[in-house]
Amino acid sequence: MTYPGGRHCEHEQIVVKRDPAAGLYAVIAIHDTQRGPAVGGCRMWPYPSERCAFDDVLRLSRAMSLKSAMADLPLGGGKAVIVGDPARDKSEALLRAFGRFVEELGGRYRVGEDVGISVADVEVMAQETRFAVGRSRASGSSGDPSPLTARGVLVGVRACLAWQRASDSLAGVRVAVQGLGHVGYALCELLHAEGAVLLVSDLCADRVARAVTELGASAVAPDEILAQEVDVLAPCALGGGLDAQAIERLRAPIVAGAANNLLASPRCGDALFERRILYAPDYVINAGGIINIASELRGDYDPDWTDQQLAAIGPRLTDIFRESEATGVPTHLVADARAHRKLQQKAA
Repeated sequence: MTYPGGRHCEHEQIVVKRDPAAGLYAVIAIHDTQRGPAVGGCRMWPYPSERCAFDDVLRLSRAMSLKSAMADLPLGGGKAVIVGDPARDKSEALLRAFGRFVEELGGRYRVGEDVGISVADVEVMAQETRFAVGRSRASGSSGDPSPLTARGVLVGVRACLAWQRASDSLAGVRVAVQGLGHVGYALCELLHAEGAVLLVSDLCADRVARAVTELGASAVAPDEILAQEVDVLAPCALGGGLDAQAIERLRAPIVAGAANNLLASPRCGDALFERRILYAPDYVINAGGIINIASELRGDYDPDWTDQQLAAIGPRLTDIFRESEATGVPTHLVADARAHRKLQQKAA
């Protein structure tokens, strides 16, 4: 079932696929392809309702368009969700059925890993589609983009510290990391290597225990992590975590993390600004993964080009902070305006 974009929807195409034999119910949302093919990961999650699944895929795909535009990449924005519990419902049949779903779109959408979907799962999808990205290095692809996302977030955290403190040193800096998935844990490893003091939380106790043992982190209950008195809060879990109630509890002067769609609403970005909390817009700071994919899609993965693009995240954030300070416009709105200008310039 296909829903073309219309005047009430800013997306170009929304496609729903059901394959009862494989246990597949999936949605692919293509937000914008003016700059190039839509690229974005596939998320598998036990959404409580169809509305929740649609809301998530629409927000995530829009964020991918803005992310690629802000990073000056020749890519569009798309995203996919599979409704189901990855621990219980995932199977080879389901993954291959989803791969065929991607193939049906003829390259308008390129799929990679995301929450609930691993690089190994993408390899299974690739048995049915030519349009799988971020596959293993052994298959000639760019590999798991998560470590590159973490590297980009580290660059962004340094930019935030430099803006507020005139020093980007992480030695002794207290960082609260919410979520220890592939990106969150990789970020903790990088922060630890730089001398940061880590406070961590995750719904999975084993991940927290690992961070405590390997990185000397302090464990914090998931419902308390946002209220820690730290120098930097790095949300790396699912989106929507910063709502009005959460923002009231914040005691960190900087919010800079890997989570997509972190703000529950645009008004929450205004609230951070009003509290003088420096917010690194999520789709700017977490662009490392899509940069990695873009390097792959250039035809011959180039580590030097990738490193240059990752390094550009810092100056890009600094420019946003500078404009925000000069104009009195919150950073999330400055970033949105810049990203939409880039999209329109490409369209013209």
